[in-house]
Amino acid sequence: MSLAYVILGLLQQQEMTGYDLKTSCFDQCIAHLWPADQAQIYRTLDKLVEQGWITCTIEIQHDRPNRKVYSVTEPGKAEFAQWLGIHQPLPTLREPMLVQLHFADQLSNETIIHLLEQQLAARSKKLAECETIDLPLLSDESANREQVMQRLVLELVIRREQTYIDWLKIAIALISQQKPLPYSTTGSSH
Repeated sequence: MSLAYVILGLLQQQEMTGYDLKTSCFDQCIAHLWPADQAQIYRTLDKLVEQGWITCTIEIQHDRPNRKVYSVTEPGKAEFAQWLGIHQPLPTLREPMLVQLHFADQLSNETIIHLLEQQLAARSKKLAECETIDLPLLSDESANREQVMQRLVLELVIRREQTYIDWLKIAIALISQQKPLPYSTTGSSH
């Protein structure tokens, strides 16, 4: 999947500027799924205009710089609808901290615990951010279809972060009980 489809989906909800996409959409509601910085968003918007999937209209403003407002074209809507119906393969996950842990037998328990605690703090922060997203609960019968779909996704992200946090706590407790290394194993072969 590419950032282009995220932007197409957001622009189908309403036309926006690149700044609006970043501040109102990526920063506030979709960063837990697909983070993007301002430069990535603008590069992708330019590519989508070139492909004819979105258009750009300049709104003249007298008291501020002019605004470029983007909206989805019919070919863009068709491309997005086709993409929505295609099964997506499992993502390739890269977990640098897990790779560190895989080889961490040569580190002191304190160093390993410190790394895990840093990850725990980062995951706890992400979980707290997800829990502040304002969407009706799945049990709320007044939720519309769009809100239900978004809440389903958010629930999975929340559960994933909570599972990671629980695992980190177990790992920290287990390593705290490990006997410290009697000597440095740096440079030794296994």
